[in-house]
Parts: sequence; structure tokens; C-alpha cells
Amino acid sequence: MSNSSSITHFLLLPFPGTRQLQLLHFCLFLAIYLAALLGNGLIITTIAWDHHLHTPMYFFLLNLALLDLGAISTTIPKSMANSLRDTRDISYAGCATQVFFILFLLSAEYFLLTTMSYDRYVAICRPLHYETLLGSRVCLHLVAAAWAFGVLFALLHTANTFSLPLCQGNALHHFFCEIPQILKLSCSTSYLRELWLIVVTACFFFVCFVLIVVSYVQIFRAVLRIPSQQGRHKAFATCLPHLAVVSLFVSTAFFAYLKPSSISSSSLDLVVSVLYSVVPPAVNPLIYSLRNQELKAALKKQVTK
Repeated sequence: MSNSSSITHFLLLPFPGTRQLQLLHFCLFLAIYLAALLGNGLIITTIAWDHHLHTPMYFFLLNLALLDLGAISTTIPKSMANSLRDTRDISYAGCATQVFFILFLLSAEYFLLTTMSYDRYVAICRPLHYETLLGSRVCLHLVAAAWAFGVLFALLHTANTFSLPLCQGNALHHFFCEIPQILKLSCSTSYLRELWLIVVTACFFFVCFVLIVVSYVQIFRAVLRIPSQQGRHKAFATCLPHLAVVSLFVSTAFFAYLKPSSISSSSLDLVVSVLYSVVPPAVNPLIYSLRNQELKAALKKQVTK
């Protein structure tokens, strides 16, 4: 038994015990991390460099790539370092920092994905009002709001979580610091305060989810009314990448935090957390570049130069 005042570090989930498997984990995470850095870095530099891509949709995509880079850089490097050094330690301050940044970046990304669905709705359902509804100042305000909401949620949850007394040791069954795993270390009733904050946050996130669904219902109704097949194909090409990213992010994150405790296990928690915190930042650039002809052409120009 211990309390939070005596905890100076946490122990993360140990990866397979043999040295060969630890090195394999290091190489696998390194490959994913480098792919995420390359893909998101190319998107950021391409959008910043090509003035033809200075539109609201690509401005939001640039910010999404920045958030993805931050999210994957918060979790993977520490896990790789632990595997390479055959250790499990993370300092108390390092754990709090991880919790803050992963909450900040993922929350901001979710708000940004909601904003991007609104962008697609206006572009397809109200194209004549696009410049008015999504001018440069409006786009800046929407992105600033996404980042600000992310900071607010991260501050509230991080401060509340690390103010709880921890009475169940310091071992986290995870490869990075995550609130549900820290709550398992808290005293029997002390976690209820954080639980109420999680419920309020979940309600707010559910409202964002409803807005995304409503936007895409209206989008698909409008697309199906387009008479030409080429017009429908062009409209779907701009919407499907965003819908795929939203589906991957929301489904894995919701399952990670809302799955029944009866099916919870260390292995399942690890797989789900990798799916929502590691896979999307690495896969998003590929999803967005496969069907987007403008972005593919700009990427090709940049790579050629």
C-alpha cells in the first residue's frame, strides 16, 4: 500500500520478457513512428508550400497533421526507450505530462474532426455561401477553439486525476500513462470525483458525434441528388477520407473508454490503445492522400523538386 505523496515514479506495462521480442517491439514502433513523421511532415510542408492548397479544407488538414504528430510523439518515444533500455519506469512528472498532452491532442483532434465535417457540409450542401460561412477569420477562430478546448479538457482531467490519493501501488498495465489505468490505483471512493468529470466530457463528446452524423446525413442526401456521376464521384472523394478518419478514431476511442469491464484485459486494453493512439496518426496521411487528387499532385511536385 502507498499513497500519492510517496510515489515518485510509475511502472508501465512490461513488453515480452525476452530481449529479442523487446527489440522487435522497438523496431515495430520505430517503423510506425517514422512513417507517421514522414507522412504528416509531407502533408504539413506540402500544404504550407503550395498556395493552391490554401483553402479551409487543407488548413484544417494541416492542423490535423500537427495534432497527429504531437499525439504519436507523446506515447511512442518513451515506450521505445523503455524497450531499448529494458526498463518500465516513468517519472511522476513525466506521467502527468503524458496524460496532459495525450488528452490535449486527442481532444483537440476530435473537435477539429467535428469542424472538418462542418466544412464538408458547407462545401457540398451550401456551396454558394462557402466563402461567407468559412472565411479565413472564421477558420482561424474554429481551429483556435479546437486547440483551446483541448487544453481546457486536458488541464481539468490532469489536475483532477493527479490530485486523487493513490493507494494501490504504482504499476500501470499500459505502455503509456492513461487516466483509466491511473484510476485503478486510486482509493475505493476517491475516483468518483474524476468519474463525474468523465461523464460531463462524454456528454460533450457525444454532442460532437451527433453533429458529425447529422452533417454526413445531409451531405449524402445532397450528393445523391447530384445528377452527374462525375459530380457525385468528386463529392464523395472529398468526404470519404474524412469519414474514414473519423470512423477509425471514434470507434477505437469509444471502445477503449466505454467497453464493459467484464471483457477488459491487459492485452485487449493494449491493442485498443494502440489502435486509437498510434494507428490513426500513422494512417491518416495515407487515407487523405489516396483519393485526393489535388494533394497527390502537390505531393508529387514537392517530392520531384
